[in-house]
Amino acid sequence: MNIPNWITVSRLLGLPLLFLWLPSPDTSTRWWGVAIFLLAASTDWLDGYLARKLDQVTELGKFLDPLVDKLLVLGPLLILVGWQVVPAWAVGIILARELTIAGWRVNPQLASQTEIAGANNWGKVKTISQIAAIAILLAPLPDPYPQIGLIVFWLAVILTVISGLIYVLPGRRTEKQLTKS
Repeated sequence: MNIPNWITVSRLLGLPLLFLWLPSPDTSTRWWGVAIFLLAASTDWLDGYLARKLDQVTELGKFLDPLVDKLLVLGPLLILVGWQVVPAWAVGIILARELTIAGWRVNPQLASQTEIAGANNWGKVKTISQIAAIAILLAPLPDPYPQIGLIVFWLAVILTVISGLIYVLPGRRTEKQLTKS
């Protein structure tokens, strides 16, 4: 395993801390949760940057990076469902998309491709909107921030569906989307 892949795996270390601190959503644990979540999410950019800069892009990294991203997003979303901040059915839509794309990546023959496809721009915008929504909704902020967080969440749900459709519909992806990430 190379440095970018270790950074990807290290992102998972934040998830148990989120589940440890956030079941009881008092102000200080929520701020710690936001900080850990954003720190872990920021390593997503770092591992991709280093993989490209150091010419250490691997098939393992292209598989692990989106998988860890999904776990890092779905864990806090489940916490938000438990807090009754977001509806479970909307998180179910996000989960269904993520599982579909993960399956698509694991079995490239589904898409008649010879290598694992990296994220397209829609997928990247989807991930950024999910991270923003989660951070805003986890934070103990005064009004109107919770409402803004919900708007960003619903935007993320819409982008999740759009990016999933673009990824799986035949003829919608280009060679550029078979990039190394």
